Parts: sequence; C-alpha cells; structure tokens
Amino acid sequence: MKLFEDESAFFPTTIDEIYKRVNQINPIEYASTRNYINGAVTHLSPYISRGVISTKYILKEVLSQGHKPLEIEKFIQELAWRDYWQQVWIAKGDEINTDLKHTQTPVSNIQIPKSIVEANTGIIAVDNAIRKLEQTGYMHNHLRMYAASLACNIGQSHWLLPAKWMYYYLLDADWASNALSWQWVAGSNSNKKYYANQENINKYCFTEQNNTFLDIPYSAFETLKIPEELEKNIDIDLTIALPKPLQIELNEELPTCIYNFYNLDPNWRKEEVVNRVLLLEPSHFKKYPVSKKSIDFMLKLAEDNIGNVQIYVGEFADLVATYKLNNIYFKEHPTATHYKGEQDARDWMFTVTGYYPSFFAFWKKCKKELYV
Repeated sequence: MKLFEDESAFFPTTIDEIYKRVNQINPIEYASTRNYINGAVTHLSPYISRGVISTKYILKEVLSQGHKPLEIEKFIQELAWRDYWQQVWIAKGDEINTDLKHTQTPVSNIQIPKSIVEANTGIIAVDNAIRKLEQTGYMHNHLRMYAASLACNIGQSHWLLPAKWMYYYLLDADWASNALSWQWVAGSNSNKKYYANQENINKYCFTEQNNTFLDIPYSAFETLKIPEELEKNIDIDLTIALPKPLQIELNEELPTCIYNFYNLDPNWRKEEVVNRVLLLEPSHFKKYPVSKKSIDFMLKLAEDNIGNVQIYVGEFADLVATYKLNNIYFKEHPTATHYKGEQDARDWMFTVTGYYPSFFAFWKKCKKELYV
C-alpha cells in the first residue's frame, strides 16, 4: 500500500512543504485512527527528529486552528512522548543503551532473527512493513511494536541489536525514542512485555491471516516456544555512508553555528551573520549508524533550508583546531555534550525537565501547564 503515489515524495524536504504538512494535521481523526495503518498520522516525525521543527511549534499551530487542549489531549500526549524520551536520554545518558529498569528475560541471543532482516517472518503485515521501511525509511508505529515484540518477546533476542537495525533505516531515527520504545516492548523499560496476536494485527493492518504462530490467545504467549520462523539469528553489518570529507571555507572573524544530525533548525539564529556548519562526526555514526537514505535525507534537509551551510565530516575538536574557531553556538542535545561554546536550549512543549520513571508521571506535570 502506498501512502503517496510518488514514493520519492514520501517525505518532502523544503520547509514550506513541511509547514504545509503541519497545517494538514487533523488531531481529532488522529486520536481515533492512529493505530490503523491507514490512520490519520501526521508523518512529521522525521522533521521533529532532525530538529527541523519542534513539538512546541506543532502544538502551537494545532491550537491556533481553534482546538481546545482537552479535545485533542491524545494528540498532545503523543507529542509529549517524544519530549519524554528525550528527557530520559538527557538524564540517563548512555544508560539507555542498557536494560534501564529491569533485566530483559528470557534472552537466548544478542543477535537478531534472520527472518526479520529478510522480511520473511511469515506475518504478512510485518514483512510488508519491513520492506517498506527499507524502501522509504518509514514504518507505522504499531508495526514497529509488532516487529519489536517478534524479535524480543517471541524470538528472545536482546533488544539492542534489533533496535539498532530499525534505527538504521528510519528517517525519523531518534535513538531515545527508538531504544526506549524497544525496551518498553521488551519489558526492560516497563512492567510487562508487549504482545500482539494475529487477531490484533489483522484488525489494524487489514490482513486476513490465520494459523500463524501468532494465532493464539494472549494467555499463551508467556509459555510460547520460539517458533521455527524466528529460530535462526544473525549478526548484521550496519555500514555507514558519510560524504567524502572536503575542505570548507570559514570566516575566522565570525561566530560559527554548529548543526548536526539532531539539529537542522532553519530558523535557529537565522538573522545573524555567522558561519553555518553541518558537523558529521564519524564517531557519532559509528556508535549510532544510519543508512545512506537517512544520510541523504539529512543532507537534503540542510541544503534546502539552511542558507550557506557547509558540510564538515570529522570530529568537533578537529573542526575547532583546523579552523581556529572561538565563538561557537550549538543546540543542547545528548549527542553534543562534548561540544564547547554557547549552548542554546531546544524548544520544548513544556518546562518539565528531569527523569520521571513513567511517562504518566511526566505527563501529570505537563498537564498543569497545558490547562493553565
């Protein structure tokens, strides 16, 4: 099923097209249909993840349509989840790369089921979604949960490598949202595992499959043995395709704004006369590899929306030393804690910060600001 006739236009990259997509949000319909694969989801997550637009901006625009917060609370909650995952990453740092709350059990391997990588699990909706992920960089959130449950809860793979596999292809690659969601499904960041049986998948994906290893009642999941389709596990090589390093030209007398994989905000210090550098650190992408499609999408967003931006492939310290940079601006992010200079805050929906052990503890605080 195509969401757009022209698959190349699946995620446009100019800011005007992105703003147009924001204006087309139907938060009421979203709340009632978002779990269905043809539901009224926004397709804005790649732009939020790349820092092109913020959750705060989206909320402001939706409220400007005349919606009252109470009637679109479900939509606002889903935006708040993204901020919540980021706050957890800020507070916990690299701890989110390990089992955060509980040890995942049972775990029989630290690889990934071969059938998931090859889109050959036998679950039609999941296999179709994996192929679409590789083609477009998109996977519906419900399908992400299905895939994670298959890999971790049915196939008994530890969540980390499968989470890296999915992150690699996603155009909305956000390590906090991705890793912590996988942990939520696997029970290492929640109090119970997430399961979906074939009936659930058929309902939300409009398939009519029967007699699969998921065609069981929920009470049978805890004792389900690893099915033959998920028995074989493999390691995967997530290759990185960064642009070739090129010499750039910077004015040493001007300040320098540093953009990166998580900050492509076209309005950030827009009116200032500065050097603008998109920094692509090999060390970052070695730790969090992404596909060439994801790299190309990032580069196109920068090219289309940030005037006179130059690409530097190398480490932050080398950039500073090579070009003798003194006055540096950057945006706060867990992947930029080693930057030196003046740090600007991101645009959060609410002023609530710090670690909360559950989303709803976080949301309870946020609601107080929403209904002031």
